[in-house]
Amino acid sequence: MRILAIDPGFERVGIAIIEKTFLQKDKLVYSECFKTSAKILFSERLKNIGIEVERVIKKYKPKALAIEKLYFTTNQKTVMGVSEARGVMVYSASRNNLDIFEYTPPQIKVAVTGYGKADKRMVMDMVPKLIDIEKGVNSDDELDAIAIGITCLACEKLSTGEMVLQRK
Repeated sequence: MRILAIDPGFERVGIAIIEKTFLQKDKLVYSECFKTSAKILFSERLKNIGIEVERVIKKYKPKALAIEKLYFTTNQKTVMGVSEARGVMVYSASRNNLDIFEYTPPQIKVAVTGYGKADKRMVMDMVPKLIDIEKGVNSDDELDAIAIGITCLACEKLSTGEMVLQRK
């Protein structure tokens, strides 16, 4: 079972493909930090994000999308842009018939560290202990996407090695 996990953003998008196999440690199949340029129109950035998400879905054929829910921040301009980018990501997943699972930052922290108020360092330390990572992870955004994928695999029920996905 493969999961596409995304840490949403519009400048940097963390993307990971996590694979769950029966009786084995979860495995990182692919990860990247996809970047868009502030020098191009925002609409073009959204289009590029959609193209990249579609490319990853077509290449790795995941069954579900795990994505972080947004928390409101004091910077409304940023939260609106991330919301729009997140909408493109969810649309691409839905268009490709992926089940969609959303997790809040505290849910992700609990799943990865056991503590909902864990700091970034605690999450970063735990991720490599929970999943086989054969390559170097180059950014916090990639690591966050991996943590979101781990959360999905930890939260959803398993049956004979395959996830029983329930729409929420």
